[in-house]
Amino acid sequence: MRKYSYFAVFEPAQDEGFGVYFPDLPGCASYGDDFEQAVKMAEEALGLHLYAMESDNDEIPKPTRNPKELFIEPETEQGYVISMVTTYPALIKNRLENRAVKTNVTLPSWLKELAEERNINFSQLLQSAIKERLGLG
Repeated sequence: MRKYSYFAVFEPAQDEGFGVYFPDLPGCASYGDDFEQAVKMAEEALGLHLYAMESDNDEIPKPTRNPKELFIEPETEQGYVISMVTTYPALIKNRLENRAVKTNVTLPSWLKELAEERNINFSQLLQSAIKERLGLG
């Protein structure tokens, strides 16, 4: 499974949390109330950022391999930590593109009541009907 790994800079915030940014990916940033949450949020931010770049056909920059070569923003707070963060694009894509979404459907009330009496699963039926109409099997 393809993966991306980038260095992240975790900088302590005044309120005990941690801000996170990726020097190789401008605009990719996050925050966590503690270091553990900051790591999880960094993984999420990295995955979503790269998903958006791939969706827009943007070139994905090569990650810096030596942390000594990273550009650390001058205003980064003292006590920062550099750590590698990894994401798996296929997992992010699958999660985002196959997530369930709500949609409103208008039916005559008698039809809705009859379907509910017969325990019809509206979501399942609508999905099946749309797939059939689109020729998706």
